Amino acid sequence: MWCVAELDEEYIAKMEDVLKTYEKPYNRKEPVVCLDEKPVTLHADVRSSQPAKPGREARRDNEYKRCGTANVFCAVEPKAGKHFTFPTAGRTAGQFAQAVRTVAEHYSEAQTIHLVMDNLNIHGRKSLIDFYGEQPGSALWNRFTVHYTPKHGSWLNQAEIEIGLFSRQCLGQRRIPDLPTLRSESRAWNRRINRVGVTINWKFDRKAARKKFGYTTNSFTRSKN
Repeated sequence: MWCVAELDEEYIAKMEDVLKTYEKPYNRKEPVVCLDEKPVTLHADVRSSQPAKPGREARRDNEYKRCGTANVFCAVEPKAGKHFTFPTAGRTAGQFAQAVRTVAEHYSEAQTIHLVMDNLNIHGRKSLIDFYGEQPGSALWNRFTVHYTPKHGSWLNQAEIEIGLFSRQCLGQRRIPDLPTLRSESRAWNRRINRVGVTINWKFDRKAARKKFGYTTNSFTRSKN
């Protein structure tokens, strides 16, 4: 359950922009991609697990060793069912720049890539310029038409749904001890879910938002109800 912040003109304008982007019909020349990050705590077993046997479930000791943390950049093209996960040691501007470049390379034929993100400080042109240099970084950033969700409005980012899918289907309740294992598991999950082509059926549009929050397009005035 998300708690929506107090609506103001900036919040509504950004929400309308994101929802308008989602309402666009599928166009492979202008894909809509959503991106967000997920921290992952790494754990290792202290004692060996006992595999399942006929008549007995697998057993795992409740003691574990904490092995630090990692980060996963999760991106999805909801209408096409294309999924991307990029496990990294941390969440730095340079690692964001590399994830964005991988997305851009996947859509090399696109006229522009609509990219939906939140307002995290690394989610900007500067991250790409600092990592790749002024001209290459600017050229890469210009491949995208960026749509920022409003502050406290990350629920509008369909990458949140992607994170949920990744958490349940890839991570689950297993213990992943290190970054190489996380990357291996992530690649396997990507291959599987992209083979199926799982799409996201987003139903919350601008009409629903105006009704839910009681504002009009002319005045952005909330109703007393």
